[in-house]
Amino acid sequence: MTLIASYMLFEQLLFALIAITGVVGAFLALTTRDDAYQAGDRQTKWIWVAILIGSAFVVVTRVPFLSWAGMVAIGVYWFDVRPHLKSIINGNYSW
Repeated sequence: MTLIASYMLFEQLLFALIAITGVVGAFLALTTRDDAYQAGDRQTKWIWVAILIGSAFVVVTRVPFLSWAGMVAIGVYWFDVRPHLKSIINGNYSW
């Protein structure tokens, strides 16, 4: 296997892994309470589910610019929205 073929396989696996995290994030967003999004001053549950499903779709189909935007949206959910909502649900209201 050549170096270019190895890189392309690695890239496909990476994109697939990121899309899977988007689908898992959509499932977790779907199972989170509605009022947590309001309390956290975030978009509604259904908007986040749509964002994550749409992002996973464009990452899998590898639309040139949109796939990178989808990866950013998935990252925003995992590294900003979800930790904030978890802290609200667990009762940690501190800054």
